Amino acid sequence: MNDLMSLGIHRLWKDHFVRSLNPGSPSPTSLNHTRKPWTMLDIAGGTGDIAFRLLDHSTLVNEDHESKVIVSDINPTMVAEGKKRALETSYANSPRLEWLEANAEALPTSIQDNSIDLYTVTFGIRNFTHKHLALREAYRVLKPGGVFACLEFSHVDNRLFNAVYKRWSFSAIPIIGQIVAGDRDSYQYLVESIERFPRQEEWRDMIREARFLIPGMNEDGEGGWEDLMGGIAAIHKGVKPIE
Repeated sequence: MNDLMSLGIHRLWKDHFVRSLNPGSPSPTSLNHTRKPWTMLDIAGGTGDIAFRLLDHSTLVNEDHESKVIVSDINPTMVAEGKKRALETSYANSPRLEWLEANAEALPTSIQDNSIDLYTVTFGIRNFTHKHLALREAYRVLKPGGVFACLEFSHVDNRLFNAVYKRWSFSAIPIIGQIVAGDRDSYQYLVESIERFPRQEEWRDMIREARFLIPGMNEDGEGGWEDLMGGIAAIHKGVKPIE
């Protein structure tokens, strides 16, 4: 599905997303910027796509062999798929990778308050029923100075491009889904869920209302996110204040 909606480049977006977070660098929650292992929580990450990238970047770019990722997904089938894919990596039996079946809107108490350096959610939060509850939980578990980071399909900002993209989304994608996967309804839901997701400004404001600081937002209240491919997707970040 992501291949169709991103015209095949969602993997490049994920790579860029992880590079922008630079996991394994001096901890964002360390007051003196010393190098300490990161504890990262990847929400709706059952396939492991982002978790493996986070660990690879930590290891290969920053020579950090201690930071770890907890992969959380509400769907046990996705968790099972992620564990299967992990067998093809060096992290399968490593303490650096944990798996958790959980609801992001009400995380278990095993994820303690102020325990996470980086919270990521990629192409998943638009499906959450109560997004404000997920943001509240993100704020709870992040350490002061910790980062909430979201990569999600969003809204195209060019009128002409938007008209073309919507025609592709609503007309072609469900038909392709029927032909390729025999599942028109799931692909129809996909495009409708993207259309319902808050626009960039509204989503930024929701993150801000959850008490996060917004990097990149100017004094006039403009900006605070990064559009990808004209807004087909966007990266939003929030930082939990250091009190």
